[in-house]
Amino acid sequence: MRLAPLLLALAVTAPAFAASRETRIPDTSLATAAQLREQALADRTGWNVVESLTTEVGPRLAGSEADAKAVAWAQAKFKALGFDKVWIEPVTFPKWVRRSERAAVLGGHAQPLTVTALGGSPKGTVEAEIVRFADLAALEAAPAGSLAGKIAFVDYQMTSARDGSDYRNGGAIRSKGPSAAIRKGAIAFLMRSAGTDNHRVAHTGITRFDEGLTPVPSASLTIPDADQLARLLQRGPVRVSLALDCGWDGEYTSHNVIGEITGRSLPKEVVVIGGHLDSWDLGTGAIDDGAGIAITMAAGHLIGQLKQAPKRTIRVLAFANEEQGLYGGKAYAEKHLADITRHQIGAESDFGAGRIYAFNTGAPDHARKATEQIAQALAPLGIEYAPGKGSAGPDISPFAAKGMAWAWLAQDGSDYFDLHHNADDTLDKIDPAALAQNVAAYAVFAYLAADAEGDFGSQLKETAATE
Repeated sequence: MRLAPLLLALAVTAPAFAASRETRIPDTSLATAAQLREQALADRTGWNVVESLTTEVGPRLAGSEADAKAVAWAQAKFKALGFDKVWIEPVTFPKWVRRSERAAVLGGHAQPLTVTALGGSPKGTVEAEIVRFADLAALEAAPAGSLAGKIAFVDYQMTSARDGSDYRNGGAIRSKGPSAAIRKGAIAFLMRSAGTDNHRVAHTGITRFDEGLTPVPSASLTIPDADQLARLLQRGPVRVSLALDCGWDGEYTSHNVIGEITGRSLPKEVVVIGGHLDSWDLGTGAIDDGAGIAITMAAGHLIGQLKQAPKRTIRVLAFANEEQGLYGGKAYAEKHLADITRHQIGAESDFGAGRIYAFNTGAPDHARKATEQIAQALAPLGIEYAPGKGSAGPDISPFAAKGMAWAWLAQDGSDYFDLHHNADDTLDKIDPAALAQNVAAYAVFAYLAADAEGDFGSQLKETAATE
């Protein structure tokens, strides 16, 4: 066992206390939240923050020089916004670098292709015939050895949805496709970008290679280029060259950056909100996840401007390296596990800047009334209460898995995968009014959760206590 017996005691005693009375939010707090909501809708702090990050730092690939600049930027921004405590916590991870990438059709229909390397891909140059598969299942069903000396091409077109639900298919191709291709004998992997746009910009993202397999060059095609390859294949066999210069390059230590607005009477108890500070390197990381950083920084700032702070502390986190494996979220959960019962509830903004349309928490029955009260305060923003739905945000999920209560503020992602992980992820894609609605929602939620009379059920799970 790595944890002290005290954690087991907390896991046993905290639930009995938590269930002793119903968690509710005072009427005075609800009145303050209504004022805060209207103030946030008229405030431009969120826009100013994301404009600053994307302009002054730009793309923030984990482990790059811009990563360090972003950490320094976040510390300075928290201080400028009036957070009374600001600090950093180290997060170490493998460093992946992108140097160059190119591809082309060879032979009688020779022409360039626009591609981008998948994060985690090794470098390499190959020339081979491509074999098309409609989806991941078709690739996995291919006979063993059937792709020897060839390039696998998975040609699945994602469809848009408000909740981004088809990403489970597109994302699975990116994460599992290269390993499946290797098992069939492929010497490289290509995929139609996991996106819903029709621009000639490729979508990147992390991939993984199963243990025991030798990684192969792996890249995504723009959606128009995937269409082009599919048409060429209708005319006969197609040979492609793919040259990637990229790969892992040692380790890097970045930081989670944390800012707090100290609570007035229960300062050691915290409501956690945040986004991830890193981004991919093709755009400027505006919707993923500069918007989340801006939304939660601005929400904390506005709460800090109130005449009276909420009972509990508002803790805003700018997580390190979400994109390549939730490294910041995992590091935070590990470091703060002993204080899990002091974490009132947590929420992350990491699905762009579309308007929030639904709200729920994973809180137990004794905190359901408080969840309903927060939902009522959010309703004027066009946000519906959605009991039984939702989940923890990506960087919140490692701590939620160990027992921290979570909230879900569902953003409209209808166009999110037009921009996700590609060069079109830039500031001009953010609607300032929609961003302000997000800020208002996070400010109301965080303030009311922090001022509640009672808890939302955070408790150490027995499995986490014994790990």
